[in-house]
Amino acid sequence: VVTEEPSNNSFARALAGKIQEECFKYLDAPVMTIGSENMPAIPLNSTLEQTMIPSTEKVKEKIKELLNY
Repeated sequence: VVTEEPSNNSFARALAGKIQEECFKYLDAPVMTIGSENMPAIPLNSTLEQTMIPSTEKVKEKIKELLNY
């Protein structure tokens, strides 16, 4: 589950938990979440902003991790 919000205590984390709870016996791998870095606010610095928000590279790496599970 991909979200732009920090994944700790997020809707995406709750959704992943519900999927895991309801569909566990049908899953081939664990449900994973990827979200922004835990920062108090969106940084004004463009470099930090790019680091904070989930990028296609981060999503690609998480997909590879799941496929290799």
